[in-house]
Amino acid sequence: MDRFSFRRFFFAQLAFIAVLAIGTLGFVALTDEGWVSSFYRSVVTTTLTGLDSRPENQAAEIFTIVLLLAGVAIFLYLAGAVVELITRGVVGEYLGQGRRKRAIRQLRDHTIICGFGRVGRSVAAEFALADAQYVVIDVNPTSLAAATEVGALVIHGDGTEDADLEAAGLAGARALVASADSDVKNLYITLSARAARPDLFIVARASDESSARKLALAGADRVVQPYSSAGLRIANLVLKPQVADYLDIVSTAGGEELRFEEITVDATCAAAGRPLSDLAIHEATGAMIIAIRRGADAFVTAPAPDAVLNVGDVLIGVGSADQIQRLEAMFAPRDAPGG
Repeated sequence: MDRFSFRRFFFAQLAFIAVLAIGTLGFVALTDEGWVSSFYRSVVTTTLTGLDSRPENQAAEIFTIVLLLAGVAIFLYLAGAVVELITRGVVGEYLGQGRRKRAIRQLRDHTIICGFGRVGRSVAAEFALADAQYVVIDVNPTSLAAATEVGALVIHGDGTEDADLEAAGLAGARALVASADSDVKNLYITLSARAARPDLFIVARASDESSARKLALAGADRVVQPYSSAGLRIANLVLKPQVADYLDIVSTAGGEELRFEEITVDATCAAAGRPLSDLAIHEATGAMIIAIRRGADAFVTAPAPDAVLNVGDVLIGVGSADQIQRLEAMFAPRDAPGG
């Protein structure tokens, strides 16, 4: 169904006003009536409400007939447009767009999902389980309807356009997912986002190794190849099914039994500069630290008890939801003196 044209509706209103003005001027010129009476006669003629008196001469009568025909055409079009506004819910949609725009402007540290296909929907489902805020950008009506159905904030646009990224709250976003079905489009999305936000964390979808390299060069922090990931998943299910099942449990945001979480050691954190043995993490929280990441690539797996936690280290913890919550509280940054 075609979208309602506010432009045509606006021009129709202008035409209606013009007919009223021409009618007023015509009656002033053709009758002895004043401006107010002529305007009144023009209004009642154009809006089909009838006349309270017959024009006093033949020229005025002919003018009235012409004005009446013009008024009928324009008035009926406007009446039909008003009915269309009501029946198609255009007014509600317009007001809804205003509410969505205000909601997006208030977001901070959210994620922008560019493309709501199979990959984008899977990402959104995990975000919903983790109660993480996100905004969807897409041009496909089916994808937009699917995003709206799950309650997502939606921008009808293209992630390659700077204006649409800005409308999705790029300035306050913490991350962007380029999950369009086209590698070329994901490349342009990555370039546009990186140019506007050099500090933004960008994850991009690629269909092959060649596209993955180009996306990394364009500025993507992480590149995911769904087909390769699916192959690895299938292989693990065949070779190590119990391990694969375990990873499924701990890697999903909706896992009730176990969860993985990453925690950054802040400069104001009480644990900074102390060895793991001093903290008694497992005894205090029930969670376990299974790895420490130092730098871009280095992981210290199964860290020793005497491993000292440095500022900027990223701890990989595992435990139940309650245990992870206590672990996060233990490493929560503290206010600096006088802050």
